[in-house]
Amino acid sequence: MRSRRPWLRGTALTAVSAAALVTLSAPADAATSTGTATAATVTAAAADVDYATWQKDCQAVMDQALPYLKQRIANTKPGEKQAIVLDIDNTTLETDFGFSYPQPANKPVLAAAEYAQEHGVALFFVTARPGIIASATDYNLKQVGYQVSGLYVRSLGDLFKDVAAYKTAQRVDIESKGYTIIANIGNSATDLSGGHAEKTYKLPDYDGQLS
Repeated sequence: MRSRRPWLRGTALTAVSAAALVTLSAPADAATSTGTATAATVTAAAADVDYATWQKDCQAVMDQALPYLKQRIANTKPGEKQAIVLDIDNTTLETDFGFSYPQPANKPVLAAAEYAQEHGVALFFVTARPGIIASATDYNLKQVGYQVSGLYVRSLGDLFKDVAAYKTAQRVDIESKGYTIIANIGNSATDLSGGHAEKTYKLPDYDGQLS
């Protein structure tokens, strides 16, 4: 099954993706009226991925990540600025499980992010989403509980670049600002390859069913 969000795979926009962009770009008052997705709401993009199983599998990964984060944060070096880099779609947000806006947070990831941000760790979000929905994405992340220290989206030029190379370059940029990336969390190999993070944690994508 292929993603219904083609900005993650290429540059062409289908009618489905155009509708998704309109939804994501909806004003705040419209977002309030639509509410958030429930566990029972599943889009066609994730029709053959069971929500409960996905949440269980995400929790298993974060059960490994959180103890590490607690230990690493407790051992912050003098003067060290710590950061976590996170993917967005089906990592920090439940993108393929309902098209409501704001999209709900992926709860196991949010729990770890909340612990980190409460202990002074900066959260940077590196996504293959296009810049046209940057403000809507930033609003969504903040509405569901993430403190956004930085959001990296693809410019028009980036749309033609290899996604893994693009994401690696953003982590290099974060490091250039003086941050130590203590963890990089995503659900695709393109989120995690290329280094520039002390630890990586991969959430399930079920052979690309969730991108």
